[in-house]
Amino acid sequence: MLVLLVAFAVLPLALPWLMGRLGPRGFFVAAIVPIVAFVHTAAQTPRVVAGEVLTESYEWIPSLGLSLSMRMDTLGWLMALIVTGVGALVMIYCRWYFASPSTGSGTDKGSGTGRTGPRVKPGVGMFSATLLAFAGAMYGLVLTDDLIVLVMFWEITSILSYLLIGFYHARGASRRAALQALLVTTFGGLAMFVGAVILVAQAGTTSIAAILAAYTAAGSTLAGSALINTAIVLLLIGALSKSAIFPFHFWLPGAMAAPTPVSAYLHAAAMVKAGIYLIARLAPAFAHSEPWRPIVIGLGLFTMLLGGLQALRESDLKRILAFGTVSQLGMLTVVLGYGERNSALAGLALLLGHALFKSALFLVVGVIDRQLSTRDIGELSGVGRQAPTLAIASMVAVGSMVGLAPTVGFVAKEAVLASLIEGGSRPDAVIPLIGIVLGSVLTTAYGLRFIWGAFWTKRDASGEKMPQTRWPDPPMGFIAAPIVLTVLTLLAGFAAPLLDVAFSGYADTMPMDAGNPDHPYHLALWHGWEPALFLSLGSIALGAALFWFAQRTRSIPRRLLPFTAADVYNATLRGIARVAVWTTTFTQRGSLPAYVGTIFVVFVAAEGTALLASPEWRISVDAWQTPVQLLAAPIMIIAGIVAVCARNRYTGVVLVSVTGLGMVALFATSGAPDLALTQILVETATLVTFALVLRRIPARMGEHNASVWPVARTVLAVAVGATMAMVALVATGSRVAEPISTAFPDLAYELGHGKNVVNVALVDLRGWDTMGELSVLILAATGVASLVFVTHRSDLISSAISALPTGATRTRRPLVETSEGLRSRASAPGSTRQAWLVGGQRMRPENRSIMLEVIVRVLFHTIIVVSIYLLFAGHNLPGGGFAGGLVAGMALVMRYIAGGRYELGAAAPTDAGRLLGAGMILAIACAVVPLLFGAAPLTSWFWEGEIPVIGHVEFVTSTLFDIGVYLVVIGLVLDVLRSLGGEVDRQTQALRQAQGPGAAQGQGVAHGPSGMPGVSAS
Repeated sequence: MLVLLVAFAVLPLALPWLMGRLGPRGFFVAAIVPIVAFVHTAAQTPRVVAGEVLTESYEWIPSLGLSLSMRMDTLGWLMALIVTGVGALVMIYCRWYFASPSTGSGTDKGSGTGRTGPRVKPGVGMFSATLLAFAGAMYGLVLTDDLIVLVMFWEITSILSYLLIGFYHARGASRRAALQALLVTTFGGLAMFVGAVILVAQAGTTSIAAILAAYTAAGSTLAGSALINTAIVLLLIGALSKSAIFPFHFWLPGAMAAPTPVSAYLHAAAMVKAGIYLIARLAPAFAHSEPWRPIVIGLGLFTMLLGGLQALRESDLKRILAFGTVSQLGMLTVVLGYGERNSALAGLALLLGHALFKSALFLVVGVIDRQLSTRDIGELSGVGRQAPTLAIASMVAVGSMVGLAPTVGFVAKEAVLASLIEGGSRPDAVIPLIGIVLGSVLTTAYGLRFIWGAFWTKRDASGEKMPQTRWPDPPMGFIAAPIVLTVLTLLAGFAAPLLDVAFSGYADTMPMDAGNPDHPYHLALWHGWEPALFLSLGSIALGAALFWFAQRTRSIPRRLLPFTAADVYNATLRGIARVAVWTTTFTQRGSLPAYVGTIFVVFVAAEGTALLASPEWRISVDAWQTPVQLLAAPIMIIAGIVAVCARNRYTGVVLVSVTGLGMVALFATSGAPDLALTQILVETATLVTFALVLRRIPARMGEHNASVWPVARTVLAVAVGATMAMVALVATGSRVAEPISTAFPDLAYELGHGKNVVNVALVDLRGWDTMGELSVLILAATGVASLVFVTHRSDLISSAISALPTGATRTRRPLVETSEGLRSRASAPGSTRQAWLVGGQRMRPENRSIMLEVIVRVLFHTIIVVSIYLLFAGHNLPGGGFAGGLVAGMALVMRYIAGGRYELGAAAPTDAGRLLGAGMILAIACAVVPLLFGAAPLTSWFWEGEIPVIGHVEFVTSTLFDIGVYLVVIGLVLDVLRSLGGEVDRQTQALRQAQGPGAAQGQGVAHGPSGMPGVSAS
């Protein structure tokens, strides 16, 4: 089981690549893992039926008591069969659903461009990977025995379902539906997580089996506890939200914006069954607790009736099935949550039947939609005569749904009614019985509406027959999956005695009905003429009459109440948005001085109060530690004072940088060369960033808006400086314990196998801090880019290089400049002017510096090599991923300054987001991978050996984390250059062109307040 779980996690990584090469046939590869998992689960049937519980366990995080423990009992075995079996059929179905028209699968809007177009829709490769990963998450969810791990799988399914529902991300309806499903199920998941934590804390174990056993044990202190009841309610909130039970039912019909295979798998067989599975799993222990039955039975019955009524009002085939699914989920909730042996047996039969018939019906709708590009019953007429096989399969599936013999639906429905009839006149049996009978009436009515709407020949308002909808025959493989599911529905009905033996292992964990304890029910296709049969036949007859009445009168209102749950959801979102707008308007006034001033006032007030409230101050002050401080400190102070008085922005920035360079001198002379190197690189990068920004704002401060309240600013500045100085003095003099940093040198060498304490601390000892800082860098880069890129976030600079004449950047021969642009030397023998930078010709001649271009061309690769050296040497010498990334970033800055934005595109022909993402993924992998081997996060391994010629080599896996830091820093610099540099240049050029031909002549430098020469505005 664990091996299969790993396969579910690994294969999706390769599926996008495989889909790009195999086309739709790649879904056959995706189906391999579910098929193998189904075969493996089916092979365990004799052992499970014999009452054996199969277990596998792998210690994951021993310090937290978490393990990847898999436990296959009767319930887990059935759910694993459904998840893997239906999943495999849906994967095979997708091969034709997502095929282009040229492969012979009928018409499909947007499915391809014929023989010359793509073999699959854009994004289908990622879709296949996500769908397979979802199948793996569900497989793990139904088999795990660890409650905390179950919650993790639970949330993974929510995230993956969000991606699957939003597959058509260009459509607003798909995005809204995906977000709605994510918010609702995640809310329930958070409540469930709190309940799980309470339950684990009270039971002292994360094992689900152990928790249930502890709760049901005689004399258990857990039973009846208010805290345990709270945990039960929270767990039920998670289950009800996942299975679309009122008041969370509205997200499921909205999720019909997803591709039909998603609806057939997630919303009929898998995801919505997760909540039902959790109820069934907890019922043996908690079904007779105080809060259980009122919630489960009350909400389940209401959901069943509400969904059935709404299904009768829908005209979209998919939405009819969606609300029908909501109704059936309500019925499953009642039956499996009832908490008695016979109802549990009936519930498992109903669970299997629903997965088979509802998946089949959704897949049928997918075939109709794929072939006809419509699901509206008003546009379909006479399809059944042209597609008899599909119509018969649908009728059998609907027959199982309404409870017609000899399907498994008939067996399950009769068992449900019989189990409730045995309860006699008890209210907790009579009310569910009445509700399920009424729900069955509605099920028959909307089942007939589905068959009539999809396949019948209809009449218009005048009574004339509507013309037949032309039906293009689909490939046989396309309709194979619904036919297989329909056949299984029939076979399961005949196999009812075998199902009875298989399902009894779970049913026997429940107590017998108190009113009839000596007569256990058995699943069978025929029990004779008993009350349950007459109730079933009566509900079918009433349902048929209701359908006929509804079709004749057309009097069913579109809405029973003035509002729906979806309206409440939308009103809640609008309310949150309005509160957010009000809060933002109140707190964010658009004044940077006001923001900074507020922060400083709070700082002075808070720290000043702490200082004044301190009973005693211990201050230890040295005049100096090194003579360099006597030289650097006055310069830094003078530069700070002059910067305050400066009226030119660029002058002020340069003067502020002097204080940073002074810190470089202090670090370098205090035994911290690593910090000195990093500081000087940061100062340089900061200065370049300021220079790029200052091009677009007035050169002189106060030119548009003069500074206000200069006296108050002065007072606040002095207060902040004095407070910070006192905090530093008091904090350094108040230490009473040995600092933990004294152990860092030994720890760096013994644990991190490095001599550079700073670097080892960043990537090993304090790796979590560094990971958080990387996240901040990525957020900063994204924020800066979002402020500059107005209409799109894609990178157009590197792609513009391909527009250079003759593909100049792709040739290996020396380039020369000609009147026609860049050419290879052999193509222009008369030209002797070497092209040092490919972007140089895009600049104005008066702004070009050949000397600068030559220097950049000569030094660029050397600087990149130096950055790589700093990256790998940083473990033992000054350097590291951060310093190396900044050096590489400075090389990109040189290329941009010398050749403009096109030269930047040639220097880094990739999107900055890919570098940021790759670096962060690498860093996260260094934290996650050790967990798979039972080690703590960010645990590093050390390897050393002798390599011929090279000699002694040492490698620490934390170097991979450092490489992630390196990539993130380069991505950050590249993002800043492309947004504040290249994109600003593009916007400037577009503005000049809009102002008139005279302003747009040539392509050159945008000389802004920074005065940076050589920065192309092209």
